[in-house]
Amino acid sequence: MQAVKQSSLARSIRADDHQFMIGNDAGALYGGAVHYWRLERDKWDEIISNVKKMGFNTVSIYIPWEVHEIERGKFDFGQVDPRKDIDAFLTLIESKGLNIVVRPGPQINSELTWFGYPLRILADPELQALNGQGTKAVLTQVPKPIPAVSYAVDKFFDETALWYDAICPILAKHSFPNGRIVAAQVDNEMAFFFHVNAYACDFHPDSIKGYRAFLQKKYGTLAEVSRVYRKKYRAFEAIEPPRRFDAKTKEEVPYYADWVEYREIYLIDSIDRLAKMMRARGLDQIALFHNYPHPLGPGGAVSGFTTPFNIMGLEEKVDFVGFDIYSRKELYDHVKTVVSYVVGTSRFPYIPEFIAGVWSWYLHPGNLADEEFVTKAALMHGAKGFSRYMLVERDRWFDSPIRRDGRVRKDQHDMFNHVNTVLNGNNFVNLRRQADVLLLANREYDRLEAASVLVSFPGDFLETPSGFSEYANFVTVSEQTLGFEQAIPLAKSAWFTGVYKGLSQSGYPYLLSDTALKAEKWQKFSTVILCSYEYLKSSLQKDLVDFATSGHVVVLGPKVPRLNENMDPDLTLASALDESKSSPVTVNGLPIGRSYRVGRGRIFLVSDWSNPVQAIHAVLQGTELIQFFRNDPRLDVAVHLPVGKRDHAVVFVANPSAEHIEAKVHLSVSVKSAQEVWTDREVTVADSVLIDSLPPYTIHIYKCAL
Repeated sequence: MQAVKQSSLARSIRADDHQFMIGNDAGALYGGAVHYWRLERDKWDEIISNVKKMGFNTVSIYIPWEVHEIERGKFDFGQVDPRKDIDAFLTLIESKGLNIVVRPGPQINSELTWFGYPLRILADPELQALNGQGTKAVLTQVPKPIPAVSYAVDKFFDETALWYDAICPILAKHSFPNGRIVAAQVDNEMAFFFHVNAYACDFHPDSIKGYRAFLQKKYGTLAEVSRVYRKKYRAFEAIEPPRRFDAKTKEEVPYYADWVEYREIYLIDSIDRLAKMMRARGLDQIALFHNYPHPLGPGGAVSGFTTPFNIMGLEEKVDFVGFDIYSRKELYDHVKTVVSYVVGTSRFPYIPEFIAGVWSWYLHPGNLADEEFVTKAALMHGAKGFSRYMLVERDRWFDSPIRRDGRVRKDQHDMFNHVNTVLNGNNFVNLRRQADVLLLANREYDRLEAASVLVSFPGDFLETPSGFSEYANFVTVSEQTLGFEQAIPLAKSAWFTGVYKGLSQSGYPYLLSDTALKAEKWQKFSTVILCSYEYLKSSLQKDLVDFATSGHVVVLGPKVPRLNENMDPDLTLASALDESKSSPVTVNGLPIGRSYRVGRGRIFLVSDWSNPVQAIHAVLQGTELIQFFRNDPRLDVAVHLPVGKRDHAVVFVANPSAEHIEAKVHLSVSVKSAQEVWTDREVTVADSVLIDSLPPYTIHIYKCAL
């Protein structure tokens, strides 16, 4: 690749508006992982050639500290083991005309025994994260449990600096504009080593110092902390974090919620510190990103559970943030929610790890048909780039499209090649998923849910017979009402699931995000929907009123909040409603809420969500929102339009059920003709209605002339 003059660069690589820009061009990141150190060096050329033949334009490279370190401060980059010559591997990829994404850790997982760390790091008691009981936080994983590392300890970053000092100069030599490295991932799946449970990790003394510093920054003075917590403190050093949930009243909520918020900041600050170290060592002209584990709970849950992951906060530090997806066709809702959340939130909706093959201890791995279905589902809901994990099989990984000796598996090879052909042939990088509605998970309520968990279940890398999870859920969360009318964590989860399903059945395309998303990002939507109970964050109340005043629609309920996040009186939203003209909202003649004229827009307060489909129809009827209609409610539809053009649409129709469906889909726009691009066949269109046959677990992709 011809080098670009530094003077004309000015960060030519950037992520913005759902595109990955290289200069003035939208670049495609369609890639997959190849673990060079696990492959014989004489097979590298054939393997990379086969990656390119499958239509991929990017190779994702995991670079393990654990593998390269011989002893502290001494590394093997091919001098001892030729398979570890990362410089030569990068040069080979560049010679094939492929772009590169690197992942130098310090943690990379990769099914390595020590998760990519040298054993000495895990064995150092000064670096070990602690649980709420003050003992080591341990990640239960195959083949051996390992201690979780505390990212609150300065010594850990000093040790990581030794690794970065060794690897980053090699990477900088190959980074754009000098070479073809276009992005680097900062660490891997930061989730307290899957200790997502609020009281499982990290209670290291340095983490507790960080917690107290967070409180001082948030509240300014000790007097203000004492006021909010309704408890007199003599020094910040006297404030201890909660180690279990013991709250009895609503006034105690801020104390517990702050610990959960701090855990979000812990992850953000850790990645920020590592990113600054990478930029200082020559990786300042490429995009930096991170991959969280999925945010919406285990096993395809649709609860709206977000914390401790905070895309919005982390994207103030790095260029973009994605979520990894390992799923099966039966978990369509899981793929939909995760991708819709990233599309509704991130600058660039990228899947850093997208299943291809399977690790050996995955209990329900699925097969190639699952991978095809999940791929189409992710594209349907707006994913714009991905890295297949893994393109080449190796120890502890099976059924990848390329064998470790370089041979291909024809069926896998053909399917992945076909995906890339369809994406490139239909210019997917310039498509945008259409949605007028933004469904927000309420992060304040999610924090309360996380804080009110009663079982401090440790982070477990495996599914367990008990059914418990490190994620808070209705099984483990307290049923205490805390003086509210109902237990908000349980109520908000039921609300979110109901509205999610109601929107899907009503045919209104929507995206997901949460209330940490800045209000200016709401402006691209006509309608914002979120749950509200007795309390709501002060700034959020103001943003909702301003959004409606400027001519948009807000849908709330079931309560009008009269308190803020500190449980202080706040009538911002209540006063706006009291001062507005209102009218009843009814279903079958029975009232379910009220409509308020606020400025140039409306706020709908729906108190009865017992039938979300009817409620959504009642508040959104008569609007000019995008809507689709289909003859079977099991079908799902997504419409994508090209940027700056309206001559055609790419329409996905999904049958995520186990039964055959004869589908009829009406898009509310004039469709002249349609071509199913996966099979390259004409599809019947009658009066702008798509008519097609969808077998079980099938997604069709139509290019429609408008």
